Amino acid sequence: MAGALTADGVGPEAPVKCGRCPRLVAYRRDNEAKEPTWFNGAVPSFGDPKARLLIVGLAPGRNGANRTGRPFTGDYAGDLLYATLLAYGFARGNYQARSDDGLKLVDCMITNAVRCVPPENKPEPKEIATCRPFFQSRLGHLPRMEIMLALGRIAHDQVLTTLGKRKALFPFAHGARHEIEPGRVLFDSFHCSRYNTNTGRLTPAMFEAVFEDIRRALD
Repeated sequence: MAGALTADGVGPEAPVKCGRCPRLVAYRRDNEAKEPTWFNGAVPSFGDPKARLLIVGLAPGRNGANRTGRPFTGDYAGDLLYATLLAYGFARGNYQARSDDGLKLVDCMITNAVRCVPPENKPEPKEIATCRPFFQSRLGHLPRMEIMLALGRIAHDQVLTTLGKRKALFPFAHGARHEIEPGRVLFDSFHCSRYNTNTGRLTPAMFEAVFEDIRRALD
């Protein structure tokens, strides 16, 4: 799959002003009117093109990646994610919650199942499917990828559907490890959102345990 485009010629990153999903376009225009200095577009993947680890999120947050233009940057989810990546050697530098902070990812890339911010952080099934060609192409442009980490069920399902796998064979569960095909492993974690951490559904220790397993698998 290395270097592959999808059948319709889609590359790994959506156009910044992608027009494929009418509801998301309308929401983008509403955000542009309210916050014209924000990124307000399809957020590109971020990280190492030779990464062995691909982290798959849900979609950009309105006040986070939709504002800054970098996945998980500018909101609480990014605070937890990037601190953990730094702790486990998947990033270097200082995370300062802005896209020009100089942070670099090491052997790691971050992308989203849906590239544009959805209202209330809830993409519709049709929008997830419409964005799938970009995700498929992203996988095809990571020739060394061995491990994917899905942050939440939607990311988990996007991975399996893109790869043509039966979801019933690989049920989502925090901390789960799925050998989905030779040389390719899918790990699951609850999403590192403020809601999940505030309610105790996900603790920093639980999140770190997943990265312990990933680090061990790669090393």
